[in-house]
Amino acid sequence: MPRSNSGPRCIALVGPFQSGKTTLLEAILAQTGATQRMGSVEAGTTVGDASKESREHHMSVEMSAATTTFMDESYTFIDCPGSVEFSHDFRAVLPAVDAAVVVCEADEKKIPQLQLILRELEDLKIPRFLFLNKIDKADIRVVDAIKMLQPASRVPLLVRQIPIWKDDIVVGFVDLALERAYVYREHAPSEVIPLEGDSLDREKEARFNMLETLADHDDELMEQLLEDIPPPRDKVFDDLAKEQREGLICPVLMGAATRTNGIERLLKALRHESNGIAQTTERLGLKANGEAVGYVLKTSHSSHGGKTSIVRVLCGQIGDGTTLNSAEGEVGRVSGVSKIVGQNMEKRGPAMGGDTVALGKLDRARTGDTLSSGKQPHAAIAEVKPLPPVLAIAISAKERKDDVKLGQALQKLVEEDPSLVVVHNPETHEVVVWGQGEMHLRVATERLAERFGVSIVRRPPTVGYRETIRKPIVQRGRHKKQSGGHGQFGDVVLDIKPLPRGTGFTFADEIKGGVVPSNYIPSVEEGVVDGLKHGPLGFPVVDVAVKLIDGSYHSVDSSDQAFRTAGRIGIVEALPQCSPVLLEPIHTVEIVCPTDATAKINAIMSGRRGQILGFDTREGWPGWDSVRALMPESEIGDLIIEVRSATAGVGTFTAKFDHMAELTGKPAEQIVAARKAAAAAA
Repeated sequence: MPRSNSGPRCIALVGPFQSGKTTLLEAILAQTGATQRMGSVEAGTTVGDASKESREHHMSVEMSAATTTFMDESYTFIDCPGSVEFSHDFRAVLPAVDAAVVVCEADEKKIPQLQLILRELEDLKIPRFLFLNKIDKADIRVVDAIKMLQPASRVPLLVRQIPIWKDDIVVGFVDLALERAYVYREHAPSEVIPLEGDSLDREKEARFNMLETLADHDDELMEQLLEDIPPPRDKVFDDLAKEQREGLICPVLMGAATRTNGIERLLKALRHESNGIAQTTERLGLKANGEAVGYVLKTSHSSHGGKTSIVRVLCGQIGDGTTLNSAEGEVGRVSGVSKIVGQNMEKRGPAMGGDTVALGKLDRARTGDTLSSGKQPHAAIAEVKPLPPVLAIAISAKERKDDVKLGQALQKLVEEDPSLVVVHNPETHEVVVWGQGEMHLRVATERLAERFGVSIVRRPPTVGYRETIRKPIVQRGRHKKQSGGHGQFGDVVLDIKPLPRGTGFTFADEIKGGVVPSNYIPSVEEGVVDGLKHGPLGFPVVDVAVKLIDGSYHSVDSSDQAFRTAGRIGIVEALPQCSPVLLEPIHTVEIVCPTDATAKINAIMSGRRGQILGFDTREGWPGWDSVRALMPESEIGDLIIEVRSATAGVGTFTAKFDHMAELTGKPAEQIVAARKAAAAAA
C-alpha cells in the first residue's frame, strides 16, 4: 500500500444541496476523536453550520472549517455550501485545497448540481473522490447509480467498493482494491468478514472493471490483464493514487454519514491517495523563495472578536506578529494564530506549510487574497471572480441614525462575501444590494440585524423608466420678478423636438443679434436639463433636442440664475403639450439551463413579456442549453426565483441593457399612477 503524504492536509467537502456534507463532517470529527459525540443537523448541534442563519434555515450558508487528526496526521476539512446561491464560498476555497470529497446520493434530480461542482473541480485540476452517501436508504444498485451519475463527470467515476446486501438493505461493502469484505457496525469500525459466495463472484467482476479503467492509462497493467496475470496489490494502489491525483479518474466510495458507515475507509483513502501540500504548491506554480505564503479562504467579522481570516499556509511559517502583504499592500500584523473547529478557536503556535488556521486582526485582508511575508507581494495564486448577481433589493436603515452604521456593515459583509454587490443609485438615492438569489439576500439582511445591529427596510429597486416626447413645439419661457433693488429677468424661446431612440439630449442655440447674451446661454441649457429630470409622467425625459432660438434680456435684472429659471420654465411648460410617452428599459437576457428544462424556461420568458431570440446548446456543457431573449427590466426583478424552481436550483442568467421601448396602455397608466402616488406620499 502506498505511503501517505507528509504534512497537514486541507480537504474540501463539496456536493449538491442537502447531500449530507455537514453530517459527513460530524461523522469524521466523531470518528477521529475531535468531538465526543456526533452532532445533528436537525437538532442544531453540529460543529459546521453553527451560525444562527444556518441553523434557522437548516442549510449551509457559509463554509465551516474543522481541524482533526487521523493516524497521527493533521487534516482540516472544509464543509462548503451546496446551494448555488452560496457557491462563492465553495469556489473561493478550492484553489488552496489538496483534494475534494464530493458528497452525493443516488438522486437523478441532483445530477445538474453535481455537474456544476465537478466542472469546477475539473477545471482547477483538483483531485477528487465521490462519496456516495445515504447508502443505507438506497433503492438502486450502485452500478446503476454510477451509470446515472456518470454524465456529470468528464472522467470515469471509478467504483472502489460494492455493497453487500441483506434483505434489500446494504449491510456492508467489499473493497475492490483490498479484496476484503466488511460489515457495517453503527458508530463503530466496520468488521472484516469472509469474502465468499455471491459477494466473491460480484467482487471479481467489479474488480476487473476497475482494473480495466486503470489500465487505460497504464500499459503494463493492460498487458497483465490481457495475459490474465493478477496484478500485485501495491501496483493497484499505486495506479489508483497516481490516476486520482492526476485527475484521470474520480474514485467512488460509499457509506452512510448518519451512521458513520464508510468513514474509516474514506479517511484511509484520503491518507494514502490524496495529494499533500507539496503537490498542491506544485499545481499552483508556487515559488516561495524562503518567504511565508498563505491564501485567504474566508474572512469574517464578529460583533465582539473583530475580524478573522481563515488562511491555508502554503509554505513558510506564519506566527503571532508576522507582517503580511497582499497585492494591495500591507494587510497587517497577525494577532493570534488559532486552530479551528467550527466556530471554536484554540490558540496554537506558529503555522507551517500545509496548516489551515485562523489569523486575527488582518484588517485589510480579503477573501481570495494571496498573503506573503516578503517585502514584495507574492503573485496571486488564484483569481476567483464572483458570479454575476441575479437578484436585487433596495434597502435603507429603519432608523435614520443608523445610516452610517449601515454603510459600514455593508462594507464588512462584502468583504466576507464578494458575491454581494452594493450599488448606490445617485438618481433614486437608493442603496441597492445585489446577490445570488432570494436566500442569499435574506441571509445578508439577517446578518445586518444580528451581527451588526442594523434593522433595515427592504423593497424592490426602482425600475429605470424614462419618458420622451412624440411631438415638436416652440415654447417661450419667461421669468420676471421684482422685489426691491435688482429684480430677476430672463426670457427664452425654445424649439423642442423628439430625437431617435437612444440619442439622449442635445442642446444648441441660434441666437442672432445678441437678444440673449452669449454668457447666459450655458445657464439656459442648465435650466433645460433641470426641467428634464422630472417629466410630466414623473420620470426623466430623454431623446429630446432643444434649440434656443430667441429671447430677451434686461441690462440690470438679467442674471445666470434668471436665465436658468427661464430655461426650466420653458421646458416644463412645453413637455405636457408634446405628447409624452413612457419608455421602459429592455435587456438582453441569456439563461443557461439543463436541456430538459428548456421548454419551461421558454414558457417563463414568454409569460414575462419576453421576446425569444433563440436557443442553442451550451458550448462545452453536454445536456445544457442557452436561451436568449429580450425582456423588460421590470420583469427581470424576481426572474431568478422562477428559473431556479424550473431547473432544480441550477439555472442562472445574465442580463445586459439593450434599448428603451415605448410602453402604453393600462400597464403604463398603472406605472405613472404609482409614481405619482409615491411622490405625493414622500
